[in-house]
Amino acid sequence: MVIVLSAVAAALLFEGWTTHQISSAQTRTACTSPVPKAADDGDPVLSITGDKVETSAMPARTVALTYDGGPDPVWTPRLLKLLREHDAHATFFLSGAQAARQPDLVRQIHAAGHEIGSYTYTGADLGSVSARRAGIELSLTQTALAGTAGVDTRLLRLPHTTQADTLCGGEWAAARRAAADGYLLVAADRPFRKPEQGVVRQFSHTSTAYHETEKLLGNRKVEKFTTVTAGLAQPSANAPVSSLDRQQGKGLVWVQAAGHVFVDAMTWVLGIAGSLAVLRLLMLVVFARAHSRRLDRFRPGAPRLREVNGPVTVLVPAYNEEAGIESTVRSLLASTHRHLQIVVIDDGSTDRTAEIAERIRDPRVTVVRQANAGKAAALNTGLAHTKYDYVVMVDADTVFEPDAIHRLIQPLAHAAVGAVSGNTKVGNRRGLLGRWQHLEYVFGFNLDRRMFEVLECMPTVPGAVGAFRRDALMGVGGVSEDTLAEDTDLTMALWRAGWRVVYEESAVAWTEVPTKLGQLWRQRYRWCYGTLQAMWKHRRAVFEVGPSGRFARRGLSYLALFQILLPLLAPIVDVFAVYGLLFINSAQAIGVWVGFLVVQMIVAGYALRLDGERLRTLWSMPFQLFVYRQLMYLVTIQSVVTALLGNRLKWHRMQRSGSAADQLPRGRERKEVLPG
Repeated sequence: MVIVLSAVAAALLFEGWTTHQISSAQTRTACTSPVPKAADDGDPVLSITGDKVETSAMPARTVALTYDGGPDPVWTPRLLKLLREHDAHATFFLSGAQAARQPDLVRQIHAAGHEIGSYTYTGADLGSVSARRAGIELSLTQTALAGTAGVDTRLLRLPHTTQADTLCGGEWAAARRAAADGYLLVAADRPFRKPEQGVVRQFSHTSTAYHETEKLLGNRKVEKFTTVTAGLAQPSANAPVSSLDRQQGKGLVWVQAAGHVFVDAMTWVLGIAGSLAVLRLLMLVVFARAHSRRLDRFRPGAPRLREVNGPVTVLVPAYNEEAGIESTVRSLLASTHRHLQIVVIDDGSTDRTAEIAERIRDPRVTVVRQANAGKAAALNTGLAHTKYDYVVMVDADTVFEPDAIHRLIQPLAHAAVGAVSGNTKVGNRRGLLGRWQHLEYVFGFNLDRRMFEVLECMPTVPGAVGAFRRDALMGVGGVSEDTLAEDTDLTMALWRAGWRVVYEESAVAWTEVPTKLGQLWRQRYRWCYGTLQAMWKHRRAVFEVGPSGRFARRGLSYLALFQILLPLLAPIVDVFAVYGLLFINSAQAIGVWVGFLVVQMIVAGYALRLDGERLRTLWSMPFQLFVYRQLMYLVTIQSVVTALLGNRLKWHRMQRSGSAADQLPRGRERKEVLPG
């Protein structure tokens, strides 16, 4: 994977340099010193040896046709056809970058008997760049020609050079360096020189060049249209290269082609990912506004539902939770809903979890011990000890608000509702990582839940705070152990059994989130991988009718698009942003990034307002995009790769510190830890 990413990065950097950095070196510098007199008064073909300059010209009635830049996919083939029809030959001074992009055209030029010269790799003004950059430009061009036509060349035309007297200042110094490397420099005759006198004509790969060439080829006073070296009666400037040079050239061509493909692909991905991101933000805002807390929205005009006051069984699965188990249980005992049965299932803990829970002397608390078998098995053990029709499932690191249980079970008054998701808030949000997760819970999870309720496709009742009908749980066989996301698997099973699942935002519970990146990675990796498992398990629901099929077509499609596909594409968007910053238009790249950030912050602010949270947390959001978001993307990528390879992910547990209640007011916290 590292090798692949390194190769992609190298190809992108090379493509960016050759494609977008050309303009930075194309501005011709002012002529600070004139060209030597021998060149100024001489002919267009220059041979420079030390301080000695010799020039040559075409014989009378001979025209050397020369074309700069290219090859061009549109006009080069037309020029080749025109030259073939008139049995004429020319010298093509090719850009190395263009040659690498159009290798077939380079081979056609060479196969037709035309001569190939160098126009540097990017068309840079060698007079304004460093000697090192100039050497790279010429070397890369030779490599590109070796990989495409299997030749090298000793002909060079410096970009921006017309007549020899334009080789002044820095360009003359560059010309001397190139000549020292064995290049014969070719300029062009002045336009007023007549073809029948013998000239070197300079064209580009354009429609104008085509028509001017066509007109020139019709000049009957010219006897020969030929290459530069043939016109001078010299050996060809093109020589075959070694097999090693050819292979290196092919490697260069491949890198150039790969970089071009990657940039084109990134452009498409940017459009797709950008559209998905904007669509998701719009959906979250629109459906959050449409969200209603009243469950009678399922039946327009229905009378107000009765209040639910029946007894509730609370299941608390726990494994090595000694840091927070007491706070969790005492917060439940402090509930305003007094008719409770609290079942703590100790899943083979190796610490004092069970002892601490048993030390809480309250008849409503029962501690059940079992050998370590996993969370799903612990919940099923708890279900076997359940006395009441309403069941609340709670993570052992979660602290409930006093009225949370009562509010959580109210939607169960509607006969069609089988499960209710509560509002999970981050308790330990003091550090930067905690603030980032706080934003994610409010901006991501809770806005999503409001939308899911409106669309009737809630995919997950979180393990931290969820209420269920006991008969609904038993009807689907309890909590499945097939996936690592047992809460998502269970919720999807309830939908398929015909139950509705809703969100009660007023039922607030405080949970402890990871405080280290390694812990966060393991937690989210398990969540993401388990969600993929659940989606695959329930994939056939999309073909079902009724609430089950509607849930699958909406919920699974949303998860696939926005929680799998979008995170997979998003890193490419970030790479393209860096690419644009380095090579295209830094101001535009920064503007787009800042604009998208502002939109996200506005939506996040709206979400914080809906949840009754302070807006000051938004200051950490820009930093979240640099670290936290990238981590979540990598988690998704790793989860998808793991799923595709068919590997089985083991359970990962987070180290607890008992800080779930950090955000609770001090008075409330003291009240919750008092014995019931």
